[in-house]
Parts: sequence; C-alpha cells; structure tokens
Amino acid sequence: MKRALVLFSVFCLAAVLAPPVQAGDNVKDGVFIHISHGSDDPHRLLMALNMAKIMADDHDVLVYIDIKGVDAVLKDSPDITYSHFPSSRAQFGALLKQEVTLMVCPGCLKAAGKSKEDVADGIQIADKKAFFDFTKGRILTLDY
Repeated sequence: MKRALVLFSVFCLAAVLAPPVQAGDNVKDGVFIHISHGSDDPHRLLMALNMAKIMADDHDVLVYIDIKGVDAVLKDSPDITYSHFPSSRAQFGALLKQEVTLMVCPGCLKAAGKSKEDVADGIQIADKKAFFDFTKGRILTLDY
C-alpha cells in the first residue's frame, strides 16, 4: 500500500512538473474577429476586414458579424469605402478566396428585418459549434 502511494505521488508530481503539451507544426492558433459595425462606421468595418486578411496569412480566422455589421453582408449592401483601405466588397472577396469563414448572426439578421436569403454569397449563418471548431490552436479575439 505504501509503495502504491509513493508511486502515485511520483506520478502526480511528474504530471505537474511536465512541460505543457506543444501543438504540432501543422496546428495554427486562431483569430476570432467580431465586427459589430458596418456602413455606420466604415473605419471599424474595413480595419477589421483588413486585420482578418493579415491574420489569415498565418492563422486560422473566423469573422463574426452582428449588430450593425449586418448591413455590410447583404446581397444589396453598398460597397463601403474609407481612406486607404480596400472596399468592403474587395475585402470580403479576398477573404473568401483565402477560405476565411465569414458568419453573420441570425438574430441580428431578423432584428434588421432580413433573412438568410438576403445574405451575400459566401457569408454563412452563424453556428456556435463553428466558433470552437475553426482552429485547433488557441483563440485570440479582436473586437471591432
């Protein structure tokens, strides 16, 4: 019994002192970008999309759009521009080519009087499971 207790104690100590498990070379950390503004604040919208593009070069990225950002992802949305940033349509297109997941909140669509049929091609309806499954690494959140 004493021997078992000693072995158990050694095992526990080894587990506590062991270095953390490192992700393999093929596991990337993820960046969750939350966009809550659209044409009401073009700077925030376009900066967020620009950050998504930059981060997607090295990380898994999921862009979640809600609140007033909904007006930027509809089929009939205007092409939003601001300063030196590429336009909203150009950036959404580039992100889709990079295979970045773009999601819109279904409740916010409904609040805006819109439905999934009103959403532009390539924009998905948000699914809570995808919030955790888009990356195998850690998740960093940027909020715009």
